[in-house]
Amino acid sequence: MPNCGAFVLLAAAAMSGCRAEAVPRRVSAIKVTAPLVPPGGSLIEGAGATFPAALYSEWFRMYTGHHPDRVVAYDAVGSGEGIRRFIGRDVGDDERVDFGASDAAMRDDEIAAVPTGAVLVPLTAGSVALAYNLPNLRGGLRLSREAYVGIFLGTIRTWNDPRIARSNPSVALPDLTITTVVRQDGSGTTFAFTKHLDAVSETWRGQYGAATLVDWPGNSMRASGNEGVAGRIKQAIGSIGYVGYEFARKAALQTARLENRAGQFVGPEPKSAAAAFSEVPLPDNLRLYVPDPSRADAYPIVTLTWVLLYRHYDNPRKSDEIRDLFRWCLNDGQQYADGLGYAPLPPGIVRQSLAALDRVQ
Repeated sequence: MPNCGAFVLLAAAAMSGCRAEAVPRRVSAIKVTAPLVPPGGSLIEGAGATFPAALYSEWFRMYTGHHPDRVVAYDAVGSGEGIRRFIGRDVGDDERVDFGASDAAMRDDEIAAVPTGAVLVPLTAGSVALAYNLPNLRGGLRLSREAYVGIFLGTIRTWNDPRIARSNPSVALPDLTITTVVRQDGSGTTFAFTKHLDAVSETWRGQYGAATLVDWPGNSMRASGNEGVAGRIKQAIGSIGYVGYEFARKAALQTARLENRAGQFVGPEPKSAAAAFSEVPLPDNLRLYVPDPSRADAYPIVTLTWVLLYRHYDNPRKSDEIRDLFRWCLNDGQQYADGLGYAPLPPGIVRQSLAALDRVQ
């Protein structure tokens, strides 16, 4: 087999000198170029969450660099669409995937809809940041629980509201209308954010609860994907939105320090996200949510993100390659998480995730 191939995640590149087979282009929230598969090579296709897309891109690029006969293609289309394609009901041949990805673990009824059975494997973790656009604001912004819940309930409408000002006594807050930027697609990032709001606000819990798709109250702009939300925030002065920390950082957006359960104001950096998971055991079904971390150094809005694998694959080669790919992500790949804005998994969760991979046949 020639030592050449293609590396794909949200974009594709092929090494010259190889005869290759084109794969049809996929439509996604982030445009994907058709991957090229070398003769005798194989294609692993996935779709789902935008939240981990930056890390997956780096992981898959590095992995295929060591396995030039394999191409990994991933469509960052959102968690809801990723689960739909993974279940495979009423999807076209061009939408079928070898794995899904979601920041909201599949429910029991969704798992039951997968004929071959499903295995959920946590791969990484991270923070949902509240990023804002106040270009003339000097000093960082701190938001109490009362403040950020009120903003997204639509009951706090201006930036100089006393409920925001109380936590920012030395900051000159503008008399400017607040516009929230939210997701318009089914989203695991939305689920993580609303899971937290559900945990800390009785009003939110009574009206909305935790969901992947919300009919947002107040003055809201809607966008698809984490990248879309970050782009809207960057363009709209006076806006604030929830977005994966790595997307806020990439877009050079300001992010608020949020009041956590211990009453401390903490930023969304990887270290504070990792603290949220450091002392929480992972249940046997691997569906762990930490909607309101208790540690004083923990950021309050965090999530694991899962890959969704079939328990049984028709092709033994495919199952071997998928296990090998995600073993690499769990072992060698964790060291690259922090540098891209994600939290490496604690060793205990890595061990349980590796054990879950062994159930894939």
